[in-house]
Amino acid sequence: MGESTGREPADDQSTGQGTDRVSVDRGPTGGEPVGAGPVVVLVGPPGAGKTTIGLLLAERFGVGFRDTDADIEAAAGKPIPDIFVDDGEPHFRTLEHETVTAALAAHAGVLALGGGAVMDPRTRKLLADRPVVFLDVELADAVRRVGLDAPRPLLVGNPRARWRELMEQRRPLYEEVATVVVATSGRTPQEVADDLASALAAATTKDQER
Repeated sequence: MGESTGREPADDQSTGQGTDRVSVDRGPTGGEPVGAGPVVVLVGPPGAGKTTIGLLLAERFGVGFRDTDADIEAAAGKPIPDIFVDDGEPHFRTLEHETVTAALAAHAGVLALGGGAVMDPRTRKLLADRPVVFLDVELADAVRRVGLDAPRPLLVGNPRARWRELMEQRRPLYEEVATVVVATSGRTPQEVADDLASALAAATTKDQER
């Protein structure tokens, strides 16, 4: 899932561990209870593992997984890089906010947001009081996992320098919306997913005891 500079499913490491048993909800017709809200929302840059870890969490909790970048591409009928080229970034950002709004209202599973979604203050407001996890990653790990030579409009020129610049801009916003920050560098997706599943289960139990 992913970054506004391109879809994230191709960005993340593949674990190959049972993800075929997890449904991928592409829109509000996916059968999720409307209004329940996601079990968890994942935010972070490309290479953080939003898709891989999201699929593992969805399998663990027996819920669907949804990627808002995939929703945008399905609605537009073309890849995100083409939306940037054909329609411009402002149009993409409008589509992104509308898509995130719809997904937060309709999806009751694990939801992964595009890397730039948190730039919109309206989106950050919608994420308030929701279970949001910021999957942090260092540049070296991001490069190892996804490479930076894929077509990404916001990384044109010097991809590594642009990635650093984007993270400098976005890190405070990721941290602002997050209820949990998890470092993924040097860890397997399964390790991160296990820790997150335990933390979310503990939080749910604590809420139920109140």
